[in-house]
Amino acid sequence: MSATLVLVRHGETAWNAEGRLQGQTDIPLNDVGREQAHVAGQELAGSSWDVLASSTLGRAAETAELIGQNLGLALTEKIDGLRERHYGNAEGRVVYDLPREEIDVLLRSAEPEEAVAARGIRALCDLLERHEGKRIIVVAHGTLIRLTVDALVPGRKTPIMRNGQILEVDIPLLRRHAAAPTH
Repeated sequence: MSATLVLVRHGETAWNAEGRLQGQTDIPLNDVGREQAHVAGQELAGSSWDVLASSTLGRAAETAELIGQNLGLALTEKIDGLRERHYGNAEGRVVYDLPREEIDVLLRSAEPEEAVAARGIRALCDLLERHEGKRIIVVAHGTLIRLTVDALVPGRKTPIMRNGQILEVDIPLLRRHAAAPTH
């Protein structure tokens, strides 16, 4: 069996339901989010898995633990590099109803997108190196996942992931990108 890496967006929180940016604010799952985690675990149960990892934020770790219950797999690693983008002054704000110009002003204090993508790529490559040839599930956050996978292919624009959504990563592409010289 060859190495596999899937990313799962954590289940819903109250702030997700309210349309608030969470960033690195540690908001717990709500009941809908727990159900989404169970559904993701059921979807993943059709294959065998070796490693279950998550961000260090509670909503991702709880999602991973609930997925693991379906798989008979313990959460083995919590990785700081997989934390969500830090949104600075925008954390906790409802931004979906704001004009784009106001959102852009709020996001000036946020962690730069390029830094988030680089952090995500580095964390995933380090995880793959520690678990060479293994089948790995990683539970993380929507923006971190989107920015990380978009960085692998210039011009890619991954749609916003649903809570509990699963995305398989092209491991050779990830490794090639990580090995490429930066400009």
